[in-house]
Amino acid sequence: MLAAPDQRTAQGQRDYALLLLLYNTGARASEAINVAVADFQLAHVPAVKLWGKGNKSRSCPLWSITVQTLVALIGDREATAPVFLNRAQRPLTRFGLHTLVKRYAHKAAAPLPSLATKRVSPHTIRHTTAVHLLRAGVDINTIRAWLGHVSLQTTNIYAQVDLEMKAKALALCEVEASHPSGVHWSDDQSLMAFLANL
Repeated sequence: MLAAPDQRTAQGQRDYALLLLLYNTGARASEAINVAVADFQLAHVPAVKLWGKGNKSRSCPLWSITVQTLVALIGDREATAPVFLNRAQRPLTRFGLHTLVKRYAHKAAAPLPSLATKRVSPHTIRHTTAVHLLRAGVDINTIRAWLGHVSLQTTNIYAQVDLEMKAKALALCEVEASHPSGVHWSDDQSLMAFLANL
């Protein structure tokens, strides 16, 4: 999806910056559209302050490509100005963000047909960020803070999803042999507990 916006246009540059910010931070739709210029801290460790549920804030680190893209987009705007504007130069709405994500998911489905069967939303990008952080070895509590979850139980959903992926991967490399005990590996509770702790 990041390759889908035409960055030769102002709208394409904005859309690329927004998709990049969503993926970099795992921001909720409302958090992304409400980001103001003053929410960026670009010295030392670049980060953005996101304002989540209950008006609670959290800081997310930014990749250098995200910083470069946002600096070019922001230009010389006032500190209180919103970062993401629509064509009428008004703040982008949640509806506008959802439409933007759907448009680029549809465009990205041309070279990647499997994407056409999926329902892609800003929350899908948030989910992707969480799973990629988990697969990169980031601990679940850091991911909880990154996503702004109050409860670790909410974040544990991503760990459970990853357990399913681990089990599928194990099934792909299973050696065909008779099972002397008559028990298939997926029914072995001790093996499943071991996989859950990986």
